[in-house]
Amino acid sequence: MLFTIPKLKILFLKSLLNYLLFTIIYFLCHTSLIAQNNQTIDEGKTTLPTDSSVVLEDIDVNFLFHYYEQDGNHSAVTGGLGTEELQDISGTIILNIPLDTSSYFNMSLNVNHYSSASTDRINTAMSSASSSDVRTQVSLGYKKFNALRSKAFGFHMGGSMESDYISNFLGADWMLASKDGNREFNISGLVYFDRWAIIFPEELREAGLAQVDTDKRRSYSILLSYSQVINKKMQVAFSGELVNQNGLLSTPFHRVYFREQDMPKIEKLPGKRFKIPLSTRLHYYIADPLVLRMFYRYYWDDFGIRAHTISIEPSIKFSPFFSIYPFYRYHTQQASQYFGGFKVNLLADEYYTSDFDLSGFYSHKAGIGFRYSPVFGISRFRHPFSKKIAQFKSVNVRYAQYKRQDGLIAFMIGTDFAFSF
Repeated sequence: MLFTIPKLKILFLKSLLNYLLFTIIYFLCHTSLIAQNNQTIDEGKTTLPTDSSVVLEDIDVNFLFHYYEQDGNHSAVTGGLGTEELQDISGTIILNIPLDTSSYFNMSLNVNHYSSASTDRINTAMSSASSSDVRTQVSLGYKKFNALRSKAFGFHMGGSMESDYISNFLGADWMLASKDGNREFNISGLVYFDRWAIIFPEELREAGLAQVDTDKRRSYSILLSYSQVINKKMQVAFSGELVNQNGLLSTPFHRVYFREQDMPKIEKLPGKRFKIPLSTRLHYYIADPLVLRMFYRYYWDDFGIRAHTISIEPSIKFSPFFSIYPFYRYHTQQASQYFGGFKVNLLADEYYTSDFDLSGFYSHKAGIGFRYSPVFGISRFRHPFSKKIAQFKSVNVRYAQYKRQDGLIAFMIGTDFAFSF
């Protein structure tokens, strides 16, 4: 059976356009009002003409660019053997707009384009439409702070879409801090409503050869975190998350080949999954100019995966506004009980996959980052919608290489340009 979702795509596009239109109108109106009511400008702050002389913070805008490239020989699309070559380019715009002195509106828009030799093998003819895709994601959020009670709450919503997948989410979070600001507790929840446009491998599209029970997926998560400043040199944080998923958790165009026959089947996984990641962070100020950041995470799920991740990132300041931070991450995991490579699974198995992301492996990721952030910004220019002076605040560049035990290799580079208006 082949599901299609043209109506969902139309609804998503309408929602996306509404989100963008609302944001653009609000942004234009907000900046226009600031320009009309502005009385004084002091170091980039706008003072509105009120009796209490309330000062609004700047509008922050971040432009992010990311490039990722990988290669390997264990594609799940072709049953655990075959190219995993992929290139992905993405761009993101993040807006953070103060509504008043204690509340903020934020928005992010991400578009990424990828070309994948792996998904091109969904059809036996190469260079099919599946060889590339565009994913669009938009999210909107609101956050309100109560400085007197050291509390904050917020909510966010959004969605994403690509050719065979559509996702929408709703979330909320709540924060409580100590009076001295040294301790902070956060709780947040997220709900995802996802739907597939079911695409089977070409040779399994004949009626009866490939079937799924649903085209929907639901994900529910709750995250608890606690951070504390131990002393002037040390800060620690702990977090734990509970994730429950149900629906279509396998990928319909992933093939699985069995020992007993040459004809593959589509990947089949349980319709429910429960995950528990637990993590801790430690930031330690050693001495000028060195700060050490360390991270550890333990992961468990009822697919049988157990994983450990540890990373270390020393940040070295060469001046008050220029720093370099090399980093290294090591990851190891135990395979899911449903995983088997090419022609390893048995026809008698209830569930099966040849996706090496669910295999047992260890991996290394290492790289370096650069941050340039002068106190008064890199440069200044006039705001396009008002007489206010805008600021190019900082540049962040990050490069990394990745290597996995099964031969998958990748490299990535990302940039972040920060502005304020």
